[in-house]
Parts: sequence; C-alpha cells; structure tokens
Amino acid sequence: MSAPHLDVKTIIACNAEHIQQVFAVRAAVFMSEQDCPYEEEFDGNDYCATHIIGFVEGRPGAVIRIRYFAGFAKLERLAVLKNYRGTALTRAVVEAALEICRRKGYERVYGHSQARLVGFWQKFGFKPMERQSRLVFSDHAYVEICRELARHDDAITMQSDPYLIIRPEGAWDTPGILEQSSTRPVTSPH
Repeated sequence: MSAPHLDVKTIIACNAEHIQQVFAVRAAVFMSEQDCPYEEEFDGNDYCATHIIGFVEGRPGAVIRIRYFAGFAKLERLAVLKNYRGTALTRAVVEAALEICRRKGYERVYGHSQARLVGFWQKFGFKPMERQSRLVFSDHAYVEICRELARHDDAITMQSDPYLIIRPEGAWDTPGILEQSSTRPVTSPH
C-alpha cells in the first residue's frame, strides 16, 4: 500500500509568525520527545540563521536551520513531527536547504548527525568525516558529516546583479521592493 499524497510546501522563515512555527516544531521534537533542555535547544544561533519550514496542508510539520561560514554551510536542527517522518515532507525540507546553499555558492555542507541517524543523512549524499572528534551534547552522541554540492549555474556572487543581492532571502528571481523604488528619481541629498 502506498503512502498518501501530501500537499507539501517549503518556505524560508521571513517573519515573526514563521519563527514561532519553527520554534514550535523544534520544541515538540527536541524538548518534548528528546527531553532537550530549553537553553540547549535555543542556543543563541536562531537569529543569525536561515530557517526552512515544511508545511503539509498549510500546517508546519518540519524545519531545518542553515548557518553560513567561510567555505561551507552547516545544516542543523532538522526537526520533523512524528506523523510526518518518512514522508515527502522530510525530503522536501532537506532538499530545499541544500538548494539554498547551492544558490548562495556553497559547494560544501557540514552537519552533526546523531549517531543513530547517519544512515538517514547518507540518503542525501552526506558521509561521515574522516576526522572524528568525540562529539556529545544534549545527551546524544553525534558524528560529523559532510557533503559536496555541485556548483549552481546561477550562484549568487559579487558579480551578480546588485538588485538580486538585495532581494528577500530565497526570492532572488523575483524583483523586490527596493528594485521597484529605483524607478523614482533621486531626491534625497543625504
């Protein structure tokens, strides 16, 4: 028997309501299911990261966080509500995150996988890193994982259209509000 078709959509969190949805999914998975303390789950990195939310029938069911470093991006905090694990939603959220990394020009993605979930990440092309440091936090053993990405044909660089660079995160192919303002004459001498 095949799994039912899910109406799946992914977005980049871009407002306070989206961030609340991210936090709600993570709290349900990490704090409730895995008994992770609040101060460890909400570690001070949420407001300097990109968050992807996966929706099913308009309801948030999965999230992932991306942080950016010199030469690599880091995927972290993948949380999927129980009833959506093993569905197209999980794949959609991870693939959306990887595509954002590619579009931003990253060719290497790093992560920390719970030791029991390395096989899951291998389905997305990740491999355990040769350098294996002992990595334990929030009562779980972790493995450093890495994946090489194919260079995006239209990666955003300093040579990209400057209007593209100032468009909202993830909406790089849609003219933004600042672009629209460029049609007005320059009137401010300050």
